[in-house]
Amino acid sequence: MNSKTILITLNLLFLSAVILFGFKSSANKANTEQFEYLQISAIESVIAGGAGRSRLITTNPKGEFIEVKMNNFYSMVGINFSNIRENDKIVCEKINELAAEGWELCQTNSAVESKETSNGIFITRYTFKRKKQ
Repeated sequence: MNSKTILITLNLLFLSAVILFGFKSSANKANTEQFEYLQISAIESVIAGGAGRSRLITTNPKGEFIEVKMNNFYSMVGINFSNIRENDKIVCEKINELAAEGWELCQTNSAVESKETSNGIFITRYTFKRKKQ
């Protein structure tokens, strides 16, 4: 091999080593990062006549619960869009509060439970994470 080929080969080996060890060290860093998780559950009643109960429940990393009353989807005259708007406001305020505290929304799950067409619940779970402090 001539000196130019040797120099190019050495440079490629050096560059490969830098890339390989750079990825390895960043992968190790990602594995050592520790996260804590928080969940909020929005349980919204769809029982006619406003007879149901709706809540926003927050479970913090210590397992403590905070419960906030929300409005039912239905009132005595049927579906109540004002109540839905108010519930959306409550959920958005909570999400903004958590974001300001460094929490990142990482997963959302929704479900509906109803044994009859006249009543049931909507549940949405929001899972947040942040680096342990």
